[in-house]
Amino acid sequence: MRLKIDTKEKFTVITPEVEYLAANMAGEFKEILFSYLQKDMPHIVIKMDMVQTIDDEIAGALASVQEVFYEKNSSCVICGLTAGVEKKLDELEILELLNVTPTESEAWDIVQMEEIERELMDGDE
Repeated sequence: MRLKIDTKEKFTVITPEVEYLAANMAGEFKEILFSYLQKDMPHIVIKMDMVQTIDDEIAGALASVQEVFYEKNSSCVICGLTAGVEKKLDELEILELLNVTPTESEAWDIVQMEEIERELMDGDE
């Protein structure tokens, strides 16, 4: 799987450099994403603007990855969905489960807001 990795100050942008994310890529994709939970900066933004089509297994993988990230107090935001991928996620009723923004800049805003929210929640305990 070809991925572009761009490390920012507070998160890492992971961009699949393929037009099609096939079912047989789901395991490797999840493994790569989960590896970021072990890093000092565990927040990720998955930039999907090159991906035109995804299989059901990848869609499910995105949902499970996001769920695990939130359980571990880390952010996982998806940005730049193409019309075909957005339609597929919507058909599978996964789109509403995901944290999706149109742009990377908005994804950064979400990561920052979630970080503040986590700090406030930790202060309440």
